[in-house]
Amino acid sequence: MGKQRVLSGIQPTGDLHLGNYLGAIRNWVEMQHHYDSYLFMADLHAITVPHDPAALAESTRRVAATYLACGIEQEYATIFVQSHVPAHSELAWLLMCITPLNWLEDMIQFKEKAIKQGENVGAGLLCYPVLQAADILLYEPDKVPVGEDQKQHLELTRDIAARLNYQFGQDDQPVLRLPEPMIRAEGARVMSLTDGTKKMSKSDPSELSRINLLDSPEQIAHKVKRCKTDSPRGLWFDDGDRPECHNLLTLYMILSGQPKATVAAECKDMGWGQFKPLLTDTLISVLAPIQEKYHAIIDEPGYLDGVLKQGKEKAEAIARPTLEKVKAALGYRVAG
Repeated sequence: MGKQRVLSGIQPTGDLHLGNYLGAIRNWVEMQHHYDSYLFMADLHAITVPHDPAALAESTRRVAATYLACGIEQEYATIFVQSHVPAHSELAWLLMCITPLNWLEDMIQFKEKAIKQGENVGAGLLCYPVLQAADILLYEPDKVPVGEDQKQHLELTRDIAARLNYQFGQDDQPVLRLPEPMIRAEGARVMSLTDGTKKMSKSDPSELSRINLLDSPEQIAHKVKRCKTDSPRGLWFDDGDRPECHNLLTLYMILSGQPKATVAAECKDMGWGQFKPLLTDTLISVLAPIQEKYHAIIDEPGYLDGVLKQGKEKAEAIARPTLEKVKAALGYRVAG
């Protein structure tokens, strides 16, 4: 038996932050040694909202370099850009034609983002879950790492695949494999530094809400100093009335590699003036080697382009046969 295949990706919009690292990338680094990993930059998804073309191209490269700097290794994982593999767009159209409209209108993220964009909302925002389904189904992964907020998207992916199998497959020979979720609870939801009830996000207009992986020590210190806290003396976990306290302690626990009980005992009598410098030093020490490696990758001519070219070739070798299988099931004759 070979390794099980997993697939995951992140939109290359802006710099990756601590939530991306602890909620996804750090898990990928560990996962790549145990699974056949396909990790991509979801640049087609990035244009479902207004975007700057020049910034998108540069950001895609920065995200790819950050993947590598965080410990993703070309030897173990396939790193590629979504738009470099045309099968993503082609399968998305085929799946869109069998996906009921009401399934997409019921997606929570569409409802939330459509309210923000108002009359300027594009059809791509409604249909991007189908593209996301195509991203996943093309590689027929055994598992898909997802956070709790992405479970609905994976369920939709499974529904679309099941509908295709029912309508165009055979009982003993389904067209597509239904992927299973891989959910890691610890660190899966890193919350905003300005509101402990909201997830840390690149789309938050306030830079103070997140620690970017490429932030300088001075920026990190400033953001931690300015992050939202409360007045009680002493710090403890799992208090619903103190979401920011729980979030910051959890960050310190994960980044320092200490058990929860150890951190609870260490910090129970601390004030914020004592804890914040401790968290700042921990953040800086964890991010320093990532930043050093990132700059080495960016400064080496041709290296990143070579990684992405090889990733494209490996991804296409998996995606193309899957697309051809779907097209054949739908009645298309695949060109020789």
